[in-house]
Amino acid sequence: MEITQIQQPKFTSLIDLASERLGGKALVCSDDFFAEKENLLKPGRGIFITDKYTDRGKWMDGWESRRKRTPGYDWCIIKLGASGIISGLDIDTNFFLGNHPPFASVEACNMAEDPSAELLQSEKAGWVEIVSKSPLNPGSQNFFEITNDKIWTHLRLNIYPDGGVARLKVYGEVYKNWDAVKQDQLVDLASAVNGAKSVLCNDMFFSHMDNLIMPGRGANMGDGWETKRNRTPNNRDWVIVKLAHKGDIKKILVDTCHFKGNYPDTCSIEGINLEDTNLFPLSKGARGIDLGSPDLKWTEILPKMKLQADHEHYFETEISNAGAFTHVRLNIFPDGGISRLRLFGFINK
Repeated sequence: MEITQIQQPKFTSLIDLASERLGGKALVCSDDFFAEKENLLKPGRGIFITDKYTDRGKWMDGWESRRKRTPGYDWCIIKLGASGIISGLDIDTNFFLGNHPPFASVEACNMAEDPSAELLQSEKAGWVEIVSKSPLNPGSQNFFEITNDKIWTHLRLNIYPDGGVARLKVYGEVYKNWDAVKQDQLVDLASAVNGAKSVLCNDMFFSHMDNLIMPGRGANMGDGWETKRNRTPNNRDWVIVKLAHKGDIKKILVDTCHFKGNYPDTCSIEGINLEDTNLFPLSKGARGIDLGSPDLKWTEILPKMKLQADHEHYFETEISNAGAFTHVRLNIFPDGGISRLRLFGFINK
């Protein structure tokens, strides 16, 4: 069975606002007879197991409705893990070849409170079409750029008339009302839920840098940032995180959860202040500055500290410079894996 892969648009470097790991939820759908709606928001593109069946038919890693014998179409309503501005969508029909929907459309709404399923299905939800009815290719990522710059909290994926979708990725920028955050309120400046983003690293051979700033502790060793083994003397691996807001860092957590034979020996953290409003490319700072350039002057926040296996390391008195910073660089020596990075501090307005 072939898997179609196409060039990734620039917006796919943004965070997936609908990700289950970020807190996204598939709330209600018209039908998920063959495969559960919750699969839409799981990581990756989905898998295929040739001989796996359920009592309802072929097991599929996605959301799949039954064959419709009445007029209409199927739909699924999703709550985003974080409200935000959507730049692009990926309606991925991976492994859905003879059973993919020929067409799809997407609507969005902004609900201040946690609405009921009934309210979301009513006209009061104020749904706005952000992707008109468009053809889908089978077994493929179907990308749609969004030019609407409004803030959304929920999406409704409509498929015509029925069929299966493996994953829905909603790429965008997290919105947080920083005016409601007091300057003496401690917040995690490196949290993806607050709008932080891992933007550049020298290596992520085993697992992606975005895992570092996800909510909760790592689910397993794959749920972190891990570099390959490096035998170069005095090697340093690094990752740069754009903070959710410029701020002063007062408390640090470096978590090596699940990393036992492959945790870094030591780590250090540096910061820099760049007023960055650019979305693309994410590896660039203000005025197109290359964040990977050796000419940038980083300030030490946390000196080299010894790490332990599978352990939460808290640092407070060890912090040498609190900020204000817009970006941080986590250095690990010589290589290895970090599950989570938390940078608790005060926003700097």
